[in-house]
Amino acid sequence: MSKGDKVEVLDFWASPFCGRVKIALEEKGVNHVASEEDVFGAKSELLLKSNPIHQRVPVLLHNDKPIAESAVIVSYIDEVWPSKSLLPSNAYDRAQARFWVDYIDKKVFETGRSIWASNGEERKVGTRDFIEVLKHLEEALGEKEYFGGDAFGYLDIIAIPHSAWFLAYEELGGFKVADHSPKISAWVKRCLQRESVAKVLPDPHKIYQFVLHFRKMSGLD
Repeated sequence: MSKGDKVEVLDFWASPFCGRVKIALEEKGVNHVASEEDVFGAKSELLLKSNPIHQRVPVLLHNDKPIAESAVIVSYIDEVWPSKSLLPSNAYDRAQARFWVDYIDKKVFETGRSIWASNGEERKVGTRDFIEVLKHLEEALGEKEYFGGDAFGYLDIIAIPHSAWFLAYEELGGFKVADHSPKISAWVKRCLQRESVAKVLPDPHKIYQFVLHFRKMSGLD
């Protein structure tokens, strides 16, 4: 693509789904602007026009053309800026990566939400479910440095932004990720050594305070 491409991300700082898009752009070296959206208030006309079906972030605007849904956007970025491919070159490995993306999208944030957006028995169940999800992801990681092998890639980009929320889950759920999934914990530390990840991911303590504020506003505390 030309150097004059206009690339904008309709963003929310705490969203792990927005984090994916920004990390992918950083990995590709694509200059972009992140425009913060008021996701709990009046959503911008640009967001409503760009994603009229779901009306949520992230949205990638590439030369004013909108692409919605984070995993779709990351795949788009990989295709449009093909140097340093994020997806595996092997068709079977690509299929496996997409399977785990689907699993992450259905399980990680929702089981995490069942910890921080609940109390009592529901939170206990949510904590058990989240730990089980982590164990499945640890099995997928195995002895590899990254989910795709030796190189940081597509599935790592999809998964790593969720780690910024782990502290909030740990504090409210009364557990430590490292105790139950040490390989995932080590993988998080490896990923955070990458400039793209360290630059994009929010401070976990800031996320924790955001969660506590949300719980208070929701009448949970």
